[in-house]
Amino acid sequence: MEKKKIVIVGAGFAGLRLARKLKNNPNFSITLIDRYNFHQFQPLFYQVATARIEPSNISFPLRKVFQGSNNVQVRLAEVTGINKDKNEVETTIGDFSYDYLVLANGCTTNFFGNKQIEELTFPMKSTDEAITLKNRLITNFESAYSATPEELEEIMNIAIVGGGPTGVELAGAIAEMKTKILPKDYPDFDFSGLNIYIIEGGPNLLGPMSDASHKKSREYLEELGVNVWTEGRVTGYDGKILSLADGRVIKTKTVIWGAGVTGNVLEGTDKEILQRGNRLSVDRINRVKGSDNIFAIGDISYMETPKYPHGHPQLANVAINQGLNLAKNFIALGHGTPIENWTEFEYADPGSMATVGKFRAVVDLPQFSFQGLLAWFTWMFLHLMLILSVRNKLFIFLNWMQSFFTDDTSIRIITRPTKKDYKHNIKDYRKFPKNRNKVEA
Repeated sequence: MEKKKIVIVGAGFAGLRLARKLKNNPNFSITLIDRYNFHQFQPLFYQVATARIEPSNISFPLRKVFQGSNNVQVRLAEVTGINKDKNEVETTIGDFSYDYLVLANGCTTNFFGNKQIEELTFPMKSTDEAITLKNRLITNFESAYSATPEELEEIMNIAIVGGGPTGVELAGAIAEMKTKILPKDYPDFDFSGLNIYIIEGGPNLLGPMSDASHKKSREYLEELGVNVWTEGRVTGYDGKILSLADGRVIKTKTVIWGAGVTGNVLEGTDKEILQRGNRLSVDRINRVKGSDNIFAIGDISYMETPKYPHGHPQLANVAINQGLNLAKNFIALGHGTPIENWTEFEYADPGSMATVGKFRAVVDLPQFSFQGLLAWFTWMFLHLMLILSVRNKLFIFLNWMQSFFTDDTSIRIITRPTKKDYKHNIKDYRKFPKNRNKVEA
């Protein structure tokens, strides 16, 4: 078989797993394109945002992952579009030709078209955004000393919009900061007036989980002093006042937005195949409908099966398994198996879980649910096993042990990029070339 060129857009759970499984395969030349030069472990963003762990502990340099590989090239760029007629991907550093294109570029925060909310709130879909949120939280606590009474009220109210796992875990972590960490860091300041709100548009937190998990997660948060507002639809935020449809308002400088996601749709995508949430409709082998050689895996894909007639949940485990299944099919292609005989994807749900602070977690397995201490240890063990490298597993474990025994951490540092860094480094690779060059993958 002639060596085929596969371009993978996105180094998240799905794209990275696919590239790793095809590493050193003699039948394929792989180009992995991402806007970051590292893989990000999204389930622990909230711990970066609350200064529990270092960003480097959940970030894995892509070039380190593929050291020694003879068929995987990593390219740092933003993908701007697809030219299906030419079989090319358009990026900020040039065009990449492909025989097979795999879209694994995931989703971004959904602000539902509200530009003001997008501008003024804090999302948490990348390591950069988690660091930005950490800076805001710590800066707020430092600013409390010199704040006027009106400013202090805004500083001392933190609102989290969205009652999914991210919102619930973040609310629990901030609540524990309030009682266990801030009094040590600021012994001359009273944080009893720090109010944490979590606002969910539906009737329950952790909507897709079991009734037992709905009830227990709310109970845990309220035990920690979090104000839980369900069936609350946010209508606006002006930087100082968060407004809800039922008339309730919260004066706050910090609104964390986790109310939904939408697919990262590229220019050149056929709009007719878009499903709810801007996900790409795919068949059972993750091939984008209407295409012969374009595939979509992970959060960006929408696949209907008898078990999942409304599409699979946008979870890391789904993305990983779709990446594995597609890798197996590409390997089979290299051995002469035609696409028509590829293995269809089927997802066996192992369950879901969320943690709500020390000794507090909820776990739903296919046959039963459990909560409390055992659920908390289960959550920690499974997340630690998903971490990519032994080094990072060790550092995260040590951080967790320090926090377990001392109820404290030592990484509450405010970090900001300099103007020179932004001007000369951050923006450089995003500049679109005046004369786009064709790049051989």
